[in-house]
Amino acid sequence: MRSVFLTATAVGLLTSLAACGTTADTPKPAATGSPGTATGGMPQAGSIAWGACTDIVQPDGEAPATPNSALQCAKLAVPLDYAAPEGESLDLALIRVPATGPGKRLGSLVFNFGGPGASGVDTMAQAAKAFESLNTRWDLVSFDPRGVERSAGVRCGNGADMDTFTSMNTQPVNPETRAKMAAANKQFTELCARDSGRVLPYVGTVNAAQDMDRLRTALGDAKLNYFGMSYGTQLGGVYATKFPKNVGRMVLDAPLDPSVTLEQRTVVQTAGFQKAYQSFLKDCVKQVCELGPDVAAADRNVGKLMNDLTAKPLKVGQRDLTQGLASTAVAAALYSDLTWPLLETALAQGMAGNGESLLYLADSYTGRKPNGTYTTAMTSFPAITCVDTAERPDAAELLRTEEKALKISPLFGGPGAGSLCGVWPAPGSDEARHVDATGSAPIVVVAGKGDPATPYQWGPKLTAQLKTATLVTYEGEGHGAYLSGSRCVQGVVNSYLNDGRVPQKGASCPAA
Repeated sequence: MRSVFLTATAVGLLTSLAACGTTADTPKPAATGSPGTATGGMPQAGSIAWGACTDIVQPDGEAPATPNSALQCAKLAVPLDYAAPEGESLDLALIRVPATGPGKRLGSLVFNFGGPGASGVDTMAQAAKAFESLNTRWDLVSFDPRGVERSAGVRCGNGADMDTFTSMNTQPVNPETRAKMAAANKQFTELCARDSGRVLPYVGTVNAAQDMDRLRTALGDAKLNYFGMSYGTQLGGVYATKFPKNVGRMVLDAPLDPSVTLEQRTVVQTAGFQKAYQSFLKDCVKQVCELGPDVAAADRNVGKLMNDLTAKPLKVGQRDLTQGLASTAVAAALYSDLTWPLLETALAQGMAGNGESLLYLADSYTGRKPNGTYTTAMTSFPAITCVDTAERPDAAELLRTEEKALKISPLFGGPGAGSLCGVWPAPGSDEARHVDATGSAPIVVVAGKGDPATPYQWGPKLTAQLKTATLVTYEGEGHGAYLSGSRCVQGVVNSYLNDGRVPQKGASCPAA
């Protein structure tokens, strides 16, 4: 899910990872050194010049005083346009955590943490410890995909512009709100075209999949071993479709169904977040809940807070907590049940006139840093999403989608669903919406029953489309199963990645 001014409901980052740190402000490569390939040429095996990581961003938005010696960074040149591979290139920023041993090294395990728009460089730097059971025999590798952060990251105006866009209210739902949303979308796309027009046509998932095959070659691996989360499952599926014979061991956690329309995605995800919100309220009132004595009362109090913020934002220092930002904060905290206590406290504080915690949650989601600048999370997301679909919905289609979403959830439904792609300044293609990995090695898909952002039904659908995949069902809450705390899920995935044991058909794991 991303800010409603962009798409109302769309796939977002794993909150558990976002809490560890987001992306960097500078679009420069992470470290100097040979790019590993001449412009347009294929990289040579093992040709990446790894060096120190100098610009990793910490959870507080600040770069570390001294580099982490366990991390290695580099860059890899790839064609800007694969239709003209000898032409202009762009540099992909890479990061590696070398295998720690003991045991025979298995090769490189490449990660994409979702979004689209998550910085693999910063996320891997902050989250590598979560994968230490894999790091003994695998080099953990990630990258900023094209259009993200250091890899020609898409920019659309400055921090003040982004503050305006991310703080927009979605209530009340009326012609005036819709008109404001339309005007904001027009201004946003004009800024994107002005600041990043060179790369906008080339940031889609199909090109990113081709980049990953270049990365595989440069790493010296005969096969791509891959761990994709959320949007990373679509990237993995597209890779397996284009390069089935190059697939090694591939895990797709929190899967997308790439075939869904913008309308279908909005409706399903709105329902997913509403379900997670109701689960949060039910969990809250099991004991003493600061929001109300029962689910109905707590829901009314949250609704009242949103209405109050629509009429008058809360001052937080020099900033305003708007209804739009508060709704974003709620969505951010629903990605994992580990953040439900924080959400309860933040909402209760908001009801008491203190919006600081809600603003913190919203900022962690939108990628706003303490200095007022933003990561590319909110700008890379629509750039990649809109290039990955040929859909350009008209006003009637948008209104129909809005009405369906609002019937499901007044909190998470609202105007603007899909509207940004309708005015996006680069053309889109449906190639990334069709996957078929026939001929690949076995792929493992892990889907959670309580996942709000990538609802469970997308797991069986992606599994069927890939044709070479096995589905593992996780019965618990949260976006992403591997990092949920489930030892069962980690055991199944680790056994497959480390030892090649493919899960049995119908495999499942209980809630953590």
